[in-house]
Amino acid sequence: MQRYNFMESCLFLPTYLNKKKLENQLVGKSVLITGASSGIGEQLAYQLADIHCHLILVARRGERLLEIKNKIAFKAAKVSTFQADLRNEEELKGFLSFLHELPNGLDIVVSNAGLSIRRSIFESLDRYHDFTRTMAINYFAPVHILLSILPLLSKNHGQIINISTVNALLAPVPYFAAYQASKSAFDVWLRSVSPELKAKGISTTTIYLPLVKTPMIQPTTVYRTMPAMTPSHVAKIICKSMYTQKKKYQPWWLIFGQLASIFFRNFGDFSNKEGK
Repeated sequence: MQRYNFMESCLFLPTYLNKKKLENQLVGKSVLITGASSGIGEQLAYQLADIHCHLILVARRGERLLEIKNKIAFKAAKVSTFQADLRNEEELKGFLSFLHELPNGLDIVVSNAGLSIRRSIFESLDRYHDFTRTMAINYFAPVHILLSILPLLSKNHGQIINISTVNALLAPVPYFAAYQASKSAFDVWLRSVSPELKAKGISTTTIYLPLVKTPMIQPTTVYRTMPAMTPSHVAKIICKSMYTQKKKYQPWWLIFGQLASIFFRNFGDFSNKEGK
């Protein structure tokens, strides 16, 4: 189990999880977790394995999903796996058909699948796919899934949990144009439709996360030494949101980050004007 250093302990305060409330909330219900083959999605499956619920795990790597399923095979939860690249229209269509055939419908969707790219815009001049691939998984796929299953969630008075990033609430930064734009797009979409969803009995929760120690950050060398949350800690936060159903989670220090990002953005604009 990964442990926090002193700085991380200050930034990422412990999360108390009331397991009894969580169990009471989830018994007999179906929980969909996208991006479930590693990182946050995998740890969430382990957190929920002792509850008599139906876990539906979807990801591109089917062999990893089976490994996770085998690890929790003798736990209380029923586990279904579905291998699909959610960016692929045919595979997504097959997955949606599977969801609509569930005998008891769907109660909770954890939209966790995502792709991050850190790259200079001048390194993407002939890489338009940097943007189409990122939008496909971070924005279009979750929108497509939800448009299809909203009637299922409405029928069961379900919940949508969006695993987002603090970058969606901060001023734009260099090198993250593809990632920040795509995550912000879905964040705005969900906040825009949430009043309509609430009227139909569907609650929404957005979890704004800082850096998390997942395989997604490994290609960026500088991230390996930066303060980051553990996937198991994030899984606890997600579990807690299932019974509190609060509209959002964000780190305690994010407000200071927002103020700082506005200051530096305005300072940068002022500097550019002075330099002209």
